[in-house]
Amino acid sequence: MACFIVPTVEAIAVTIARKVGGRKENTANSIKAEGSESSAESETKVPFARKLKWLTNMLWGGSVLLAFEHIWHGEIIPWFPFLTAAGNAENAAEMLREMATVGVSMAVLVTVVWVAMLAITAVLEKRKTPELSAEVKGI
Repeated sequence: MACFIVPTVEAIAVTIARKVGGRKENTANSIKAEGSESSAESETKVPFARKLKWLTNMLWGGSVLLAFEHIWHGEIIPWFPFLTAAGNAENAAEMLREMATVGVSMAVLVTVVWVAMLAITAVLEKRKTPELSAEVKGI
C-alpha cells in the first residue's frame, strides 16, 4: 500500500548527502590535482559521490516503479488522503505494518546490493592500480 515511501525517504536522504558530499569532494579533487598524484591513478578510482549516485539511482528508480504499480492498482489516488489505506484506522495500521516490514526490507535490500557493488568496485580498483602504475613508470 505504501511500501514505496520508505525507499523514497532513503532516496531523499542519500540525494541530499550526495549533493553535500559532492561539493566537498570536488574541492578536495581540485586541490589534489595540483599535488603529486598521477593522472593514471586518479582515473582508476571511482569518486564516492559517483558511488552514492548509483545508490540514489537504484532507490529513485525502484520507488518510482513501486509508486506506479500502486497507482495502477488504485492504492494511490489523486485526492486527499492520497493513499486509500489512510482512509480509516484499520487500514492505516495495516499500511504502517507493511511500511515497517516490506518497505524497510526493500530499502535494506537495495542498500545491501549497493554495498556489494562497492566491494566489487574496490576489488577491481585494486587490480587496476598496479597495472596502471607500472605503465606510468614505463616498466
